[in-house]
Amino acid sequence: MRRKLVLTPKFERSFRKLTRRNVKLQRRIEEALIQLEADAFAGPLGTHKLSGILEGLRACSCGYDCRIVFSIEKSPTGDGEVIVLLDIGAHDAVY
Repeated sequence: MRRKLVLTPKFERSFRKLTRRNVKLQRRIEEALIQLEADAFAGPLGTHKLSGILEGLRACSCGYDCRIVFSIEKSPTGDGEVIVLLDIGAHDAVY
């Protein structure tokens, strides 16, 4: 099921900061986002539920030590679901 990506301001800031001088990482993240939009539960992404204070959210991998935290919500227009991208960064920074 194809879902539209919705970027939050925090995600946009973290993405810019993370990829400022790393073109390879930027490409890996962009590829992961394309795959996330096509199928949020694709095997290579390693999508999983989070627990603790982040319970109800999900995360996926976009490289060895890079995670995207997101939620799947109903679309505001009522026609399906959207993926709200909340944060991106190193494992320890986003969890």
